[in-house]
Amino acid sequence: MPDRAPRKIDKRVPRARSLRRDVTEAEKKLWRHLRQPPFKDHHFRRQATIDPYFADFASHKLRIVVEIDGGQHSDNSSDEIRTKYLEANAHRVLRFWNNDVLANIDGVLSVICGAVGADGSPPPTPPHRKRGEGGSAAGDPPPRGEDK
Repeated sequence: MPDRAPRKIDKRVPRARSLRRDVTEAEKKLWRHLRQPPFKDHHFRRQATIDPYFADFASHKLRIVVEIDGGQHSDNSSDEIRTKYLEANAHRVLRFWNNDVLANIDGVLSVICGAVGADGSPPPTPPHRKRGEGGSAAGDPPPRGEDK
């Protein structure tokens, strides 16, 4: 058996482990959902390394990054630089505030679900109505997926 070169150690791994250990309540809550269907099949990872950056959550397969931001991130120029870098490298970046995740997890999951579904072909457009067909706009049924 030929000798193998020793595997290079990624110096980012200890930092990623530390970030996974020191998780916020919002990150915990979202992670519980991303580990379950329908997201489970897309292999989201926590504190995933993407080049020089760490993403709160990322699906390398879909090239989607989900960031959960606290108040320290408002007007943060380094977040802008990072987002531009990730987008320039074909990643879609979704950002949510901690309080959005904690108070409106269904809305957050809906946005993520839309992004996950956006990687395929778009759904077919509905047929156009002829003039005079159908009721008023107020009487029309809500678009699919938006009925409550």
